[in-house]
Amino acid sequence: ADYPKDNIITSIGAPVRKIQELQPKKIFTTPRGEQVIDFGQNMVGWVRLRLKGPAGHTVKVYHAEVLDKEGNFYTDNLRSAQARLEYTLKGGGEEVYEPHFTFMGFRYVKVENWPGELAPESVTGIVIHSDMEKAGSFECSDPLINQLQHNIQWGQKGNFLDVPTDCPQRDERMGWTGDAQAFSSTAAFNYDVAAFFLKWLGDVAADQREDGAIPYVVPHVLGKNAYASAGWADAATIIPWNLYLAYGDKRFLEQQYESMKGWVGYMADQAGDSFLWNEGFHFGDWLFYQPDDDRDGKAAVTDKYLIAQCFFAHSTDILRRSAAVLGKQEDEAYYANLLANIKEAFRREYMTPSGRLVSGTQTAYVLALAFDMLPENLRQQAAARLAENVRRYGHITTGFLGTPHICDMLSEYGYTDLAYQLLFRKEYPSWLYPVTRGATTIWERWDGIKPDSTFQNVGMNSFNHYAYGAIGDWLYRRVAGIAIDPAHPGYKHILIQPEPTDSLSFARATHESPYGTIRSGWERDGGMMKIEMAIPPNTRATVRLPGAELDEVRLDGASLKEGDGVLKMRQDGEDTVVEVGSGAYGFAYGIQTE
Repeated sequence: ADYPKDNIITSIGAPVRKIQELQPKKIFTTPRGEQVIDFGQNMVGWVRLRLKGPAGHTVKVYHAEVLDKEGNFYTDNLRSAQARLEYTLKGGGEEVYEPHFTFMGFRYVKVENWPGELAPESVTGIVIHSDMEKAGSFECSDPLINQLQHNIQWGQKGNFLDVPTDCPQRDERMGWTGDAQAFSSTAAFNYDVAAFFLKWLGDVAADQREDGAIPYVVPHVLGKNAYASAGWADAATIIPWNLYLAYGDKRFLEQQYESMKGWVGYMADQAGDSFLWNEGFHFGDWLFYQPDDDRDGKAAVTDKYLIAQCFFAHSTDILRRSAAVLGKQEDEAYYANLLANIKEAFRREYMTPSGRLVSGTQTAYVLALAFDMLPENLRQQAAARLAENVRRYGHITTGFLGTPHICDMLSEYGYTDLAYQLLFRKEYPSWLYPVTRGATTIWERWDGIKPDSTFQNVGMNSFNHYAYGAIGDWLYRRVAGIAIDPAHPGYKHILIQPEPTDSLSFARATHESPYGTIRSGWERDGGMMKIEMAIPPNTRATVRLPGAELDEVRLDGASLKEGDGVLKMRQDGEDTVVEVGSGAYGFAYGIQTE
């Protein structure tokens, strides 16, 4: 078709560039006799070949993420993607080749018909992704959790290629909206994603239907009915709000406001006078835990319309808050009233008078708590039911929609010990199970490689899929203690509120905020707790020292008193709370040890 070209504009997104080069970790022969290179890291990009041979000689290069149970090259999970390069030599000396207009997701490369001996210096891995400045780091005393953080960041790099893709290797590579919203707050901790998401959110608005529906994927390349799934389409509201919180810039809300209104309007139209959005197709809590033998009825199936009602409320609440930020008072009042009706409909349809939900799953209670669906007098009771569910299973059962919030809700309601139990678990299903199986990125499924070393369904088994990496947000905010105050977005007022555990001896994180570097870390040293931080210029922080008696706290070796950056201090239950200005601070105090 001959499209008009008078509306072409420069892209505001972060350009995709070659960012890094990886050298082979080893070259080996598989039991099947294949010559394979291992780069030691599941990466996205391509390989550069350096070779010499006769004219007309053709070399074939194949790409894979994993080896099979026997150690052979495995590509069944790529579906119809061939992930193959062919290069025909011109002859007459050394030749250097790397492809253009493509990318692969791979750790392993199989080489066929290489002229002469294949040496490590003959093949280089070229890592590409959108050129984002690194904005965060997290580390602790547990090497498995450090590897998890590594995997989260590499999963982000591998899937942030102009579009936030679901996966980079098989015949899909689409901008799935649900994955993007689930991961967006973690993404902003790890990298500066402002330009990246601002560009993509423009695409979201451009692909939005006139009735306000948002497609499953952006750019929209699926069928005409691939729109309006709860938790997916809500990327239209959740991501602009998360960016506003991370960067303190109203332009995210201004640019997307009409799109946000359109999406909430669509849900309201579907719900009608009942304010109950209980129709249409929804993916639901995608890839939640399902035991192979479910005769005891333990599968964690959450009612999809309960989920839809939660996201209907959440997006409406975000729109209400956005209207307030932008000074749109009539809109703020309208959406506040709509929100009250949505919550009332939720309680009428999905909650018993005593506060029990019709779906007794982790995800049902997590979303009801995270999105404030319950009356205040029933929230702690709901949290207790969530905690009991976690204890009963002993592991996580959530999918793409519940996972980003489960540890946070456990922490919020006094069950941080259970959140840590989920984090430290090494058996399937858990965040660390893939780490124990050698993962270097986040997997699509909790059990992409099963405990018996066989693979999950080949039709949907990516080993580079960032959604479950949403736990990263909790690592930064709750473990290391760097959190945003929503009343002062962009880290103008910082909340330093670490929640230490006896299972770690230290944890620390950094984040490059709009005002400069924020640092927060804690260390247990015998009977002493040490908490150190750096607060950038033109900001202030509220610091919560867990388990600290005010008169026992030392600041940089001296008794804690006002002055030298300390603005206020008080005892709050078992904790000491200190207000500080910019600067570096080192607090220390005695703690009880078991």
